[in-house]
Amino acid sequence: MLAVERKNRILSILQSDKRVVVGELSKKFGVSEETIRRDLEKLEKDGLVIKAYGGAVLNENAQSDMPLAVRKRTNVIGKQKIADIIAGIIKDNTSVMLDGSSTTFFIAKRLKDRRNMTVITNSLEILIEFKDQKNWKIFSTGGLLGENSLSLVGSHADNAIANFHVDTAIVSCKGFDINKGFTDSDYMYAFTKQAMLKNCDKRIIAVDSTKFNRIAFNLVAGFKDVDMVITDVKPPESWLEKFKKEGIECLYPEESL
Repeated sequence: MLAVERKNRILSILQSDKRVVVGELSKKFGVSEETIRRDLEKLEKDGLVIKAYGGAVLNENAQSDMPLAVRKRTNVIGKQKIADIIAGIIKDNTSVMLDGSSTTFFIAKRLKDRRNMTVITNSLEILIEFKDQKNWKIFSTGGLLGENSLSLVGSHADNAIANFHVDTAIVSCKGFDINKGFTDSDYMYAFTKQAMLKNCDKRIIAVDSTKFNRIAFNLVAGFKDVDMVITDVKPPESWLEKFKKEGIECLYPEESL
């Protein structure tokens, strides 16, 4: 196993368990404890973990973004549920913007049976996923390749988005707080998501339940900037009351049956 693959596997474990133990990782991957310590030191330098005695914990306040390969393996079932709901909303012959999040990648896979779609995305992975779609119009935003991702960001991407207007924009986020709104870990990603939400008729935030009650570094949108929230489990009543007060429609699996 390559070192980068091992580090991504460690991050996946941290995403689910929030902590790791050096001795356990050493046995799991068949490498020395010193090798695992070096892996954790590199992850700590990247701002992703915090070393602790005998192991490490996930840095919940990390401004660095998790690699896409790790995010795609996190809460897969929840993201698939979100994708199923959105597949019931997006119709043939419509236009959508999709950001470069792991959640929207699952959504993209569920939309492939649609006909005559127009898609604008900053995700290289979604572009590849759609490469064989017949009678679709697929636009790339262009832009700077983001670190730890296959997303294009920066002023070039944002300016390109501003030249379009679509039926629906679907973006995700890293944190969702009942007071602060929707947030992300990097300002360039946040700005690109903001641009998408400004250039559409319907504004959808697709966010799985692990992002609730978390605040990331940069604001993506306030409640007034969103029309619909789609998630994988029923939110607490306090959240549902907030959505109702703000005029936001909230869909989750029980509601979509």
